[in-house]
Amino acid sequence: MNHSTAKGRVFVMLDADGDGVISQQDYLSRTERVALATGRKADDPLVVTARASGERAWASMDANGDGRVTFEEYAAWAGAEAFESVCRGTLAALFDLADADEDGALDRSEFTALREALGNPAGNADAAFDALDSDGDGRVGRDDYLASIRAHVIGEGSPMGDALYGDGS
Repeated sequence: MNHSTAKGRVFVMLDADGDGVISQQDYLSRTERVALATGRKADDPLVVTARASGERAWASMDANGDGRVTFEEYAAWAGAEAFESVCRGTLAALFDLADADEDGALDRSEFTALREALGNPAGNADAAFDALDSDGDGRVGRDDYLASIRAHVIGEGSPMGDALYGDGS
C-alpha cells in the first residue's frame, strides 16, 4: 500500500487499530468517538443519524460482507461516486455532531475535536483548519469542509486534506 496517496492516507486513518485492514469496529466506532468528544449521548438524534449513516457507508464499503476491508478493496471502492452516494452523508452527519450551536460551521475547537476523534493528530487538525478558513473568520462551513475532503479523496488535491492526512511535517 502506498501511504503517500490520498486513499492510502485515509485508509491508515480509518484503520483505527493499525492491523492493516479496516474492520467494521474500526469504521463504526468513529461515530461513538465523535459523540464522546462532543459530549453527546447515545440517544441524541444527531448521534442516531450519524450511526445509521455510518452503517450504510460500511455496508457499501464492505461489498463482500466479510467484516474487513483491505486497502485494495478500499482503493477500488473509494472515489467520486462513493463519496457522493455514501461518504458525503456520513461526513456531514459527523460534522453536525461537532457543530455545537448547529449553525452550519465549526470554530477551531469544534473542528479540532472532530478531527482528533476521527484519528488526526491535533497539529494536523489545526493546520487543516487554517487551510480551510480562507477568509480568516475563525469558522469552517459544512459545504467547504465536505468539498475539501471530497477533493482530497478523489485525488484532486486539497490543502486541508493534505494537512489532515499528512504526517504533520
